Amino acid sequence: MDQKTSKITAGPVAPDDPYRLLFEAAAIGMNWSTVTGHLLEANKSFCAMLGYDREELRAKTIDEITHPDDLAADRREFGRLKSGEIASYTLEKRYRHRNGMTIPARATVSLTRGRQPYRIAIVEDLRPRQQAAIEQRDSAARLKSILDAVPDAMIVINERGNIESFSPSAEITFGYTASEAIGQNVKILMPSPYHEQHDAYINRYLTTGERRIIGIGRVVTGQRKDGTTFPMELSVGEAMVGETRLFTGFVKDLTERERSERRIEQLQAELMHVARLGELGQMGAALAHELNQPLAAIVNYLQAARRLLQATASAPPRVGEAMEKAAAQAERAGQVIRRLREFVARGETERREENVNALVEEAAALALVGAKSAGVTTRLLLRSDLPPVLVDKVQIQQVLLNLIRNALEAMESSDERVLTVEAAADEGLVTITVTDTGPGLAPDVAQNLFQPFVTTKARGMGVGLSICRSIIEAHGGRIWAAPRGGGGTVFALALPLDN
Repeated sequence: MDQKTSKITAGPVAPDDPYRLLFEAAAIGMNWSTVTGHLLEANKSFCAMLGYDREELRAKTIDEITHPDDLAADRREFGRLKSGEIASYTLEKRYRHRNGMTIPARATVSLTRGRQPYRIAIVEDLRPRQQAAIEQRDSAARLKSILDAVPDAMIVINERGNIESFSPSAEITFGYTASEAIGQNVKILMPSPYHEQHDAYINRYLTTGERRIIGIGRVVTGQRKDGTTFPMELSVGEAMVGETRLFTGFVKDLTERERSERRIEQLQAELMHVARLGELGQMGAALAHELNQPLAAIVNYLQAARRLLQATASAPPRVGEAMEKAAAQAERAGQVIRRLREFVARGETERREENVNALVEEAAALALVGAKSAGVTTRLLLRSDLPPVLVDKVQIQQVLLNLIRNALEAMESSDERVLTVEAAADEGLVTITVTDTGPGLAPDVAQNLFQPFVTTKARGMGVGLSICRSIIEAHGGRIWAAPRGGGGTVFALALPLDN
C-alpha cells in the first residue's frame, strides 16, 4: 500500500514506469501538475524549451511560467475542463523563459480522472514554425519584389480563368489596378472574338491537354481598360500549387517595337529613295559627260559632210537637207545632255541643324540589322558635347549607311569582325569615322576609290562612293579612306560646323 501511495504522489508516470523512457525521449514538451497548478514533472524537451532544469521547474507553478497576458484565457479553459464541460483544450499561449524572454507555444491540456486528478500538458514550441513562416514571408516578399521589377506584365490566373495576381507592370500595360483586375476573368484583357472564346480554350486544354499557347508563346492582341487594343507577345506557363492549377502569363507590349519597326522602314524607304536618285543623278552626270563629246563630234562631221556635198554639183538636194536636219537633232541632243548635267549639278537640298549622335545612331541602326547574328561586334563611340551640324539629314545618313554596309561586307571573310563608328569635333569640323577589320584596300583601288564606276564588288555599279563624295562635297566637307593599322580600312568624312 505504501508503494502504491508513493507512485500516486509522484505523478501519473512513476520513475520505474516502462513509459518513462518515451516520456523523456519525446521531442515535444510534456509536463504534469496538480489541479492547483504546482508542477510535478517535466520532460527534457519542456525543460530545454524554458531553460530550467527539472528541479527548478518542480518549484514553479503553471501561472509563474505563463505570460501574464495569457493567464486569464488559460484559467478560463482549465475551469471548463475541471467542470467536465470539455474533455481537453488547446490554447496558443506564451511561456516565460528562465532568461525572461517570451516563448510562443501551443499547449494541449487534459485532466486525469481518479482519486488524485492531474493536469497533463503537451506543449509544442512554435518558434521553429513561426521562424519558417517569417522566412517564407521574406522569401515571398523577395520574389514579389523581383517579379514587380520585371518590365514585362505578369498575370496569374486559375483554371477558371480568374485573375489571382496582377503585377505593377500589368497595371501600366492594361490600365487596370490590381484591385480592379484580381477576381475578374482574364478575358477582360482581350478583344473580340478572343473575349468570347477564352473560356472554351481553357476547357479544351483541361479536357484534352492539347497545348496551343502554353509553353509556346505567340503574338496576340490585348485590350486595355479604355478599350484600345495593342499587339503583345504572350508566353504562358503552368504550375500546380498543392491541388490548385495556376497559369502564369508574361506579356510584352509590342507597341513601341512596332512603332520603331515602322520608323526604321520609313527611314529605309527614304534612304533607298535618295540612294536611287543619287545613283540616277551620278549615272546621268557620267552619261552626260561621256555623250557630250561624241555628240559634238557628230555635229561637226555632219556639218563638214554637208559643206562637201554643197561643193559637189551632182549631189542630190535632199541629201543635204537630211544632213542638215541630222546635225540639228544632234545639236538638240547635246542641249538636252547639258541641261541634264546642270540639273544634276544644281542638287538642291533641304538642310537643317541636326544632332550628330542621332544621325549616327539612326544610320547605324538601319545598317546593322542582322550584324550581330553575323558575328560582328559593333562599337559606337559618340560624345555628348558634339555641336549640331547644318546638313540634309537623309543625305548624310545615306553616306553613313553606305560606308557601314561596305564595312560589313568587307569583313564577311575575316576572322575578326569589329566595326567602330566614332564621331568627334575639332578645329571647326565634325569628323565621323567608320573603321572595319577587313582585308583592306588594294593600292590600285584605293587611289581611284571615289571615282565613278570603280568597285571591288562582283555585282557593284561603282557609283556608291562617288555619290558619297558628291554629297559630302556639296555640304562643304570632304571624305577619304586610309588603311587601319593591323589590317582593315578607315573611312572618314568631315563636315564644317559653320556651313
